[in-house]
Amino acid sequence: MALMERDGETILSEIKVLSFAAENPPLSVLVAAKLAGISLPTDNSLSADSPHLSHFSDGLKLHGTFVLLRYIGRIANLYGENAIQAARIDEWLEYAPLLSQGSAFENACKQLDDYLGSRSFFVDHSFSISDIAIWSGLAGTGQRWESLRKSKKYQNLSRWFNSLLAEYGDALNEVTATFVGKRGLGKPTETKSKGTQANQESKSVNGDVSEKGKAGSRPTFEVDLPEAEMGKVRLRFAPEPSGFLHIGHSKAALLNQYFAQRYQGQLIVRFDDTNPAKESNEFVDNLLKDIETLGIKYETVTYTSDYFPQLMEMVENLIHQGKAYVDDTPREEMQKERMDGIESKCRNNSVEENLKLWKEMIAGSDRGLQCCVRGKLDMQDPNKSLRDPVYYRCNPMPHHRIGSKYKIYPTYDFACPFVDSIEGITHALRSSEYHDRNAQYYRIQEDMGLRKVHIYEFSRLNMVYTLLSKRKLLWFVQNEKVNGWDDPRFPTVQGIVRRGLKVEALIQFILEQGASKNLNLMEWDKLWTINKKIIDPVCPRHTAIVEERRVLLTLINGPEKPFVRIIPRHKKYEGAGEKATTYTRTIWLESADAESIKVDEEVTLMDWGNAIVKGIEKDQDGNLKLTGVLNLEGSVKTTKLKLTWLPQTDELVKLCLMEFDYLITKKKVEEGEDFLDVLNPCTEKETAALGDSNMRNLKRGDILQLERKGYYRCDVPYIRSSKPIVLFLIPDGRQQTGFK
Repeated sequence: MALMERDGETILSEIKVLSFAAENPPLSVLVAAKLAGISLPTDNSLSADSPHLSHFSDGLKLHGTFVLLRYIGRIANLYGENAIQAARIDEWLEYAPLLSQGSAFENACKQLDDYLGSRSFFVDHSFSISDIAIWSGLAGTGQRWESLRKSKKYQNLSRWFNSLLAEYGDALNEVTATFVGKRGLGKPTETKSKGTQANQESKSVNGDVSEKGKAGSRPTFEVDLPEAEMGKVRLRFAPEPSGFLHIGHSKAALLNQYFAQRYQGQLIVRFDDTNPAKESNEFVDNLLKDIETLGIKYETVTYTSDYFPQLMEMVENLIHQGKAYVDDTPREEMQKERMDGIESKCRNNSVEENLKLWKEMIAGSDRGLQCCVRGKLDMQDPNKSLRDPVYYRCNPMPHHRIGSKYKIYPTYDFACPFVDSIEGITHALRSSEYHDRNAQYYRIQEDMGLRKVHIYEFSRLNMVYTLLSKRKLLWFVQNEKVNGWDDPRFPTVQGIVRRGLKVEALIQFILEQGASKNLNLMEWDKLWTINKKIIDPVCPRHTAIVEERRVLLTLINGPEKPFVRIIPRHKKYEGAGEKATTYTRTIWLESADAESIKVDEEVTLMDWGNAIVKGIEKDQDGNLKLTGVLNLEGSVKTTKLKLTWLPQTDELVKLCLMEFDYLITKKKVEEGEDFLDVLNPCTEKETAALGDSNMRNLKRGDILQLERKGYYRCDVPYIRSSKPIVLFLIPDGRQQTGFK
């Protein structure tokens, strides 16, 4: 039904009948009506060349597929939230007919696949009639699309198609079964349930990262780069090799990849290695490893140090042109002069004097070590970044790539605009913390006489209770407060992956934020909640009992001889495999569970059945001992306690369960505040436990759920019986309150 205006009064109008040719049903209209819950009587008696026709109860008629589709879209709120979204939906409605043109079909599929590389829907974040039109266009081709879908030739397009089928499968299958018939979809591929579809393509939570888990295959956003031309965009991700990649850098990397894909352009990785005091080949190697982990696809790797000769030549040219000068003012005094807008005494030195001192800098002499090169910009500019910034400094330390060849190094502010322009970068993505230095970037390019590069700003990613400064993270490493850059308490990519985060969750979390310029302090809970939705439907289940004060329950009518059953490791996901469970007359319970049981209480032993506790004994040390009887006919619905248990056998394995807390105790360390004042004194906790024998097969990196305990990642697998398996607790999105 729909409310329609006529002659100033509102009347209720409904579609009386939809007429179309039997050989050409308007599939998108039928799908939209079904999803919108609109009753749509049909008449398929029209001639083949007649347009689809909708008769309304008040005599009104509407002609054409997309006219009807837009009508349903409006009344079902599937036509965008504003005029821009509606216009973009219209673009896709005009594109959809290409799918019915045989010669254009595969080319259209390729274009759609490329477009969906980083999207869940065709327009912004919402399902709309544009998705219905494209989905119906594909489904309407029957086996032609079905063959391509099964071949996985167009993975992004298939992912999107399957996700809609998983979400709205009943309605979609009903319509296609009726109006597409034998040409239709057949069985949905890998869409067992709405809850597990998102993970079916990767097959296993512990397998390799699937294509879906790589960058460029998750929900995203729609923003435009200034003056960007399709196929001509060139971007760079430019980390400094002075630490490992952390979650903040990940945002920059993924945004660069997103725009490169969107504009069918190029992305390069460049190491801004201009400070030998902080950089190393170890950091280069691990940054490349982290970039690969994120699934970033790049054209080539370059280094700012590749351009040192050209940068030296450029600064000499600027000295000759009077646009740069050599200054020997002490650093503290120079900083004060810049703050107060006072020109240096060296600002008006002759070109000859500047070149003489420049040569002293190149030689790394005592005189040269007193000097730096500054740009001659504007010492009175309100923007302090334009007050004669430093371009070059002396540094006698050897460089990690080129050794001791140079005694001078360019600053990032000088090198970046030069190399960006020389390398053909069209758009430089920079976090908004650099906003005040954008004017400096453009001015330096202008003085150099180089092509202008567009700057696109995005907000820096900040996380609660988290330090992202590489200088501060290095302090934790050097002072052995953590066990290296991949410590599970660290916000580095290697750290959070070691903690148990799936890369797919990180990508989804970052891309869902988009390229907003708003500064946000993000909660970790949201990221871990996304992660839980990915791992829960497929990770195997195991059992563990805390070793301390564990309690023995003797089942009087239990099995005289132990027996084994093979049961699934995940009741709703066959891909998790099977496990062997041993049933014995005496079993272990956790102390906390045993203490909550009353005499004659019926409890449920998970994966076995009910039991009634008949006796509870406590020795002088407070240790419990229980006796009971199995009551396997009892209903699990009537019991209050559902207990995990382990058989009393020698096959159990030792476990070390590790929990982690934040490194600092304050959500945000304010500027000027010393992070050493808010260090968390207790950031890890170990618990000794016993686990079922199947855990001997765990591999490093495997993710599992311990029943009633949470999700864990295996960090140290089984080696021998005397050495425990080490499992890291994975946060599940519930607020962490610290250790008691």
